[in-house]
Amino acid sequence: MNDHDPGHEELPEGEGGVSTPEESAQDAVIAHVLDAIRGGDTPDVVPAGSTVAGFAEFLAVEAVLDQRWPETVMEPSLDRIAALVDALGNPQRGYPVVHVTGTNGKTSVARMIDAILSEVGLRTGRYTSPHLQRATERINLDNRPITAEGYVAAYNEVAPFLDLVDARRAADEPALSKFEVLTAMAFAAFADAPVEAAVVEVGLGGRWDATNVADGTVAVITPIGLDHAEYLGTDILGIAREKAGIIKPGAVAVLATQERDVAAVLLERAVEVGAQVAREGAEFGVREREIAVGGQRLELQGLSGTYDDIFLPLHGEHQATNAAVALAAAEALIGAGPSQPLDADAVRAAFASVRTPGRLERMRSEPGTPTVLIDAAHNPHGAGALAASLTSEFRFTRLVGVVGVMRDKDARGLLQELEPALHEIVVTAADTPRAMNPDDLAAIAVEIFGTERVSVEPDLGQAIDEAVELAEEGGDSGVGVIVTGSVVTAGQARAIFGREPE
Repeated sequence: MNDHDPGHEELPEGEGGVSTPEESAQDAVIAHVLDAIRGGDTPDVVPAGSTVAGFAEFLAVEAVLDQRWPETVMEPSLDRIAALVDALGNPQRGYPVVHVTGTNGKTSVARMIDAILSEVGLRTGRYTSPHLQRATERINLDNRPITAEGYVAAYNEVAPFLDLVDARRAADEPALSKFEVLTAMAFAAFADAPVEAAVVEVGLGGRWDATNVADGTVAVITPIGLDHAEYLGTDILGIAREKAGIIKPGAVAVLATQERDVAAVLLERAVEVGAQVAREGAEFGVREREIAVGGQRLELQGLSGTYDDIFLPLHGEHQATNAAVALAAAEALIGAGPSQPLDADAVRAAFASVRTPGRLERMRSEPGTPTVLIDAAHNPHGAGALAASLTSEFRFTRLVGVVGVMRDKDARGLLQELEPALHEIVVTAADTPRAMNPDDLAAIAVEIFGTERVSVEPDLGQAIDEAVELAEEGGDSGVGVIVTGSVVTAGQARAIFGREPE
């Protein structure tokens, strides 16, 4: 990203200091190492707002965290994270929490809630996962990712307690996982800020997720489907029970529209713990929706009244639903009601400002060239929502998909959902050990699309180039490329197009 050495950046008068020759040499060495490891032309080499040394510390912390139990492994227990936050003084109890779970839409809803709470004047923290490009995206203060230096500071705050907690575990129990440490880092950073409200997205499931040491004032459950079957199983009612575990005594449960049996499970949990319930389609929802240039215009029914003339710069009916859920969650946290609604202009400003990187995000749109979009859909439910948006809100005469899927996902189900929206598909793989082998993915794709519609290019960058060429065969207008299949694929595509993490 930087084409100059931050160690030699010209500073405004009265700021900074003069580096000694030794310090300059050290920065030069670190910069050289970073360039060699990360690639000097990529946007991930020293982000704006960080020093070379500060970013090197961040990379070192990430390397240490990567030695821990990965996020793709689950051990149902809150004992480890409870011991860690207890050692930290239980920072998660220092502010009200909006806790968000579900199968899809969690991050978008979390970002929308954060935007509303920020716009009405609260200082917010937001914790989401996974990240698209850089781990700093996960911990946000004031609706912005923390800096690399802030990430290191959060780690340094929890680090002294990690060995202590690990040492107390039974011989047959694992040490703290990376996700558990990150969760504690977020809670500590929010307490230090301090924030007035935190929006916390569940990592996996709900009841046993590390984030569930926080007792949400508001529990949000987005639509529930099948995902992470290797951890949560294929029993959708069992999955619903796991996710319902974030509904705590006295909370307000904000529930998106669910299948009837799933809704019954969630309501049963709410009754069991004495939680109030707000349901999409009953207490809140989307009253009107029309497609607009660059997004959609909405009228939303909230818990405290109707909010009209809302412009949401996101595509898809599912994002309208997410907006309604987010509005109800923000109202529930603040205690807004018919006699004291949220300021309508603040709600409009909040939604107009929402950014959801990697969710039907436009990477390129220039006259005479194919439009390139990316989307982090990684399961059949998400792929179905993506396909519906592509066919209803865009007028592509030729659309080519670039698809890279993780090997632990339902690739067949995902491809079946995408097929009606795509003319051709280029099968690829993200640069991660978790990626499904492109040839294996291609074999599935051929069964669904047919041989003539499937190409294979293992390198993601080259796969995008090939898809652009295939799209151009359809002319110089109304043609496009969609890069999708996983969060990792979308994030790496974003980096290829030179986008900074948000």
